Amino acid sequence: MSTPVTTTEPVIDAKLRSTLAARKRPPRPNPLAASLTLSWRTLLKIKHTIFMQLIEILFMPVIFLLIFNYLFGGAFAGSTGEYLQYFLPGVLVMTVVMITASTGTALNTDIAKGIFDRFRTLPFWQPAAVVGTMIADIGRYLIALLLTIVLGLTLGFRPDAGVLGAVLAILLILLFAFAIGWIFTTIGLLVKQPESVAFASMITMFPLVFTSNIFVSSLTMPTWMQTIVNLNPISHASTAARGLMHGTATPWQISLVLLSSAVVIAVFAPTTMYLYHRKN
Repeated sequence: MSTPVTTTEPVIDAKLRSTLAARKRPPRPNPLAASLTLSWRTLLKIKHTIFMQLIEILFMPVIFLLIFNYLFGGAFAGSTGEYLQYFLPGVLVMTVVMITASTGTALNTDIAKGIFDRFRTLPFWQPAAVVGTMIADIGRYLIALLLTIVLGLTLGFRPDAGVLGAVLAILLILLFAFAIGWIFTTIGLLVKQPESVAFASMITMFPLVFTSNIFVSSLTMPTWMQTIVNLNPISHASTAARGLMHGTATPWQISLVLLSSAVVIAVFAPTTMYLYHRKN
């Protein structure tokens, strides 16, 4: 007489299904929550490379402030102290513009490692992967601006508009940097390797920086060069920051920065998202 064979597989399967179905599926995170979560991820990455981040943040402003102010300040403005009052607001703009280049490199690195492929399989607002990085970078920009201002004050910079003027200038520069960052995210998605992103960013950035009024007034230049400099968005940001810090800013100068920032975001943010969704 044969003994009936029993199996526990249906029982285990039933228990497993009941366990999995015991809780409701968590709600899909909204765009803001997803962006802030991925922003926190970027901040954690910065935390583990804090030394290199400080070098990146401080290297360019320190070098430019010391070299240009003390080597060329007397020739440009008659004295290093006088030149510092003109030069430092422009250095603030240049500092954050140069830092924005690393945004594209970080984005390209994550893509090269396959991290963004994993993100695309998760049920959250997909642009948050890029927007979160951009939000986190605002913290880096702010640290760079504050450290540069402290260095400038140590060297003798004095904003005529006081603390309020400096705060308004910082806020305007942060907005401008956020807009410029979208240019480098686009580059980060177009270029295949992280090393190439840095090179492509430098090629894009240095002509814009050195054909601006960061170092000297456009009034000292030939007419054809004045036209180029006056059309440069970096010149608009430098002029507005200089005006806010010294109490001479006009509504038109500030409006130019806001307008140019809006145009850059309107062009490069959708381009970044399009390239991101098409990235293999």
